[in-house]
Amino acid sequence: MNPFLAMELLHECTGNDLWSIDHCNRRNVPSAWIEELAGGFESSYQIDSETIYVGDKKVNQYEGIRDVDLAIKLGEYLGVDTAPLQAIALTRHGLVRAIREAVEED
Repeated sequence: MNPFLAMELLHECTGNDLWSIDHCNRRNVPSAWIEELAGGFESSYQIDSETIYVGDKKVNQYEGIRDVDLAIKLGEYLGVDTAPLQAIALTRHGLVRAIREAVEED
């Protein structure tokens, strides 16, 4: 991992997406990070924002990485203490935005 790739990946994070393991590998996310952050996720069909889509198709389960978790890891790699940001962020999107801002201020 180099700082330029870390910044590029951080700017791809929204806070609301799941990245597939294949996508992470193609984007050169370190394999140790993939192993640490990967998990299985289940859809909730009752609330659209909690439903997982692959393209336009709803899926029951998905193996991948939450991009908010990746953003935290990237922020820490880039020298940001993310704990205070996590404590005050109201949304995952807001946390990713705060991490980006903290990185850009340095």
